[in-house]
Amino acid sequence: MNNLKQIWNWIDDRTGISEFIRPLAKHLVPPDSRWTYIFGSATLFVFILQVITGVGLSLLYQPTSETAYSSLKYITNVAPLGSFLRGIHYYGASAMIILIGIHMIRVYISAAYKYPREMSWISGVVLLGLTIGMGFTGQLLRWDSNGVWSSIVGAEQAGRIPFIGTWVAHFILAGGTLGGATLSRFFAIHVFLIPALLFGIIGLHLYLVIRNGISEPPKAGQPVEPKTYRQWYHEMLQKKGVPFWPNAAWRDMAFGLLVVAVVLALAYFIGPPKIGAPPNPANINSNPRPDWYLLWIFALFALMPRGIESYVIAFGPLVVGLILVMLPLVFNKGERSPIRRPWSVVIVVFILTMVGTFWYEGVKSPWSPNFGAKPLSAQVVGNVGPNAIAGASLFFKKGCIYCHSISGDGGHRGPDLTKVADRLNNYQMTIRIVNGGGNMPAFGSSLTKNELTEILDFLNTRK
Repeated sequence: MNNLKQIWNWIDDRTGISEFIRPLAKHLVPPDSRWTYIFGSATLFVFILQVITGVGLSLLYQPTSETAYSSLKYITNVAPLGSFLRGIHYYGASAMIILIGIHMIRVYISAAYKYPREMSWISGVVLLGLTIGMGFTGQLLRWDSNGVWSSIVGAEQAGRIPFIGTWVAHFILAGGTLGGATLSRFFAIHVFLIPALLFGIIGLHLYLVIRNGISEPPKAGQPVEPKTYRQWYHEMLQKKGVPFWPNAAWRDMAFGLLVVAVVLALAYFIGPPKIGAPPNPANINSNPRPDWYLLWIFALFALMPRGIESYVIAFGPLVVGLILVMLPLVFNKGERSPIRRPWSVVIVVFILTMVGTFWYEGVKSPWSPNFGAKPLSAQVVGNVGPNAIAGASLFFKKGCIYCHSISGDGGHRGPDLTKVADRLNNYQMTIRIVNGGGNMPAFGSSLTKNELTEILDFLNTRK
């Protein structure tokens, strides 16, 4: 122990590190800043975990279109602790999204963005955007079919932005089409650019927290007045404040370590997401889906009227970002208590309900073909004639089952055909199959007369 103490004293004497750390650890915080204040520091814990695991993964990952997929398979299936490392990185990303979301909700409901903490909120908004950017760019690095097609869909959506869409899509893909240059660009953004920005903004965020202090719990009838708030806050800390370490820091440490433990447990017992099939742009039978925290946006674009998509893509993020940035600048004083600001609670409940609803729809994805659908079982087909049995086989082979459900099996993009013969007669079904309509392609040129008859015979048994 004496040797360790001597080493520390030597380092401290040469660097003066204790002179820097001691004021930070001993700075006063409001006495009532308890368990609701732990989510910001827990997000920092997970970010550090992401940096460590990201460095470990980058040592083995090969960011070229020829080797990326095989190197990720090697990390997952061969490298010692590789699968565990991928799992930590994956669940750590999810934890960051959840924690930063809860932290911003807490700050919003308690109006901790008011004077003098406006810049703390704005820097937090930037951190949220960068965290989502990390998630989006990280998905492509898996370089499987889902990651590649998700990026193509994202570029296609961006390309519909008025005036600058072509330039934005070209920037995302690093060219006119997705390829090795796209992977290199996403790797550079994910590994170098966004982490560098995160380090800088996190440093600013922490500096602002130290400079302006942790916001006290709001009380009804105690509004923020910029002219007198700093003096009042300083006097309150001198009378009632407690040192951050250990009075408040132990809660941050305990919860942060608990979150890390949960991430490690998920990575060990569940493991990372499975790597999909190798990328194949020629394979159109793909149903790209983003990671769970972006599913609600995926559903929003899928369900909104097609005519307004371009405007939402162009102006939606801009409007949302502007509202979040302007919030503390416009409402920088007045009541902080949610009791006196019930509309803040209503807005949070509305947003959570909307996101949850769209997320649920995104999980179901009824608008997407179900390319994983299996042939109808003999039990579902039933005791029908040979022509109808042949028609049931064609129903699968021609891909009808991808979009239509029968007795719960199949996709949901098109109408359920479990009882289609009760709604349509033979002639009406023939017109629909041959000519198509809406999202349904015309099958007149891809079916022989005999095949059409067999499919109709099968559908006429669905009563």
